[in-house]
Amino acid sequence: MFIQTETTPNPNTLKFLPGKIVSEVGPVEFINKDKTNNELVRNILSITGVNMVFLGNDFITVKKNEELIWDDLKHIIISLINDYYLEGKKSVLNKTEQVEEDIPQDEVVKKINEILDTKIRPAVARDGGDIKFKSFKDGLVKVELKGSCSGCPSSVMTLKQGVQNLLCHYIPEVKNVEAL
Repeated sequence: MFIQTETTPNPNTLKFLPGKIVSEVGPVEFINKDKTNNELVRNILSITGVNMVFLGNDFITVKKNEELIWDDLKHIIISLINDYYLEGKKSVLNKTEQVEEDIPQDEVVKKINEILDTKIRPAVARDGGDIKFKSFKDGLVKVELKGSCSGCPSSVMTLKQGVQNLLCHYIPEVKNVEAL
């Protein structure tokens, strides 16, 4: 199995592409190995200096401490991913492993989620991250940036010039966007 890697705009994250389904339940971020039973996620988070694993549909984004270099970590992570899939597993997370929380859906929230899902999330996923709707009140949309986007130096610009501009353009009720 050949696992490719891609850099992201965040120098402390690296995107791993196993060429197989990773998450069947949508994007999920892990920062604590004790909060999951998933073998691969626990093993990656056990590596000294790794502080986040983000699972997308077909990629795994890993975030490291700033003082570490990728050349010291990359081969270990690739080996763990290879071993996991060589055991015959079809995905890292299957549909029975994770249930997303329900978010109240009024019409504006439905529109916000539709724009996030169709126009913003695919672009953010290309960089190894995700954006998750958290709330909408009095014209303010609150989102959570995950994966590579969390802590990325260019995330503020992406949020204001990309996400906020798109949401304000398509949904007049939206006046501002903030990340939690």
